[in-house]
Amino acid sequence: MQFNEVKTFILDKLTQELPAHLTYHSVGHIRDVYDSAGYLAKEEGVRGEDLQLLLTAALFHDSGFLISQKEHEKLSCEVCKQYLPGFGYTREQIEKICGMVIATRIPQQPQNLLEQIICDADLDYLGRDDFFPIGDQLFSELKTFKVINTEHEWNRLQVDFLEKHHYFTATALQLRKHKKEENLMLVREKVKSAAV
Repeated sequence: MQFNEVKTFILDKLTQELPAHLTYHSVGHIRDVYDSAGYLAKEEGVRGEDLQLLLTAALFHDSGFLISQKEHEKLSCEVCKQYLPGFGYTREQIEKICGMVIATRIPQQPQNLLEQIICDADLDYLGRDDFFPIGDQLFSELKTFKVINTEHEWNRLQVDFLEKHHYFTATALQLRKHKKEENLMLVREKVKSAAV
C-alpha cells in the first residue's frame, strides 16, 4: 500500500479536475474530512492499516464529483477501483474503503467503527465554529445545482438536516454535539425571524 503516493496523486487530480462551481465539495472539504478523520481515529484508537484505509477513504470519498454529483458515492467507489490497485491496494482493502465511502451517503448508515468515523468526519463542521461560513459554501453550490433558490429555503433545509443528524463516535459526540445544538438554535432563529 503506497499511501503517501496515493495521497499526492488524488489531491493533485482533485485540485486540477474538480469543477470550479463546487464551492463546498472542494479540495478544502477533502482536506477537512481527512484531518477530522485522522483526529477521530486517534481518539478512537484506530491505528496501522485500518488508519491508512480510513484516510484513503477520506481522500477518495467525494472523488465521484469528478464524474457527476448524482450518485457520487457510487462513482467515488469506481474511482477507487480504477486507481488504488496501481498503488498496491488489494481487492479486500478496496472493498473496505468502498464501504466507508458508501457509508457517507445521506442518510448515513455506518456498519462499523471505521464507517462511523468517516461519517462523523464528513459532517464534523456541523458542530464547529465555522459552521456558517462552510454552510454558505454549500448553499452556493446547491443554488448552482438549482436544488434550492432562497436563503429561507436553505435555512429550513438546514434545520431539518440538523434535527435528523447525529454523530456516531463517542469522540464526536463529546466534541461536537453541544456546538451543533447551538448552531441548530441559531438557524431556527433565522427561520423564525424570516417567517415574521
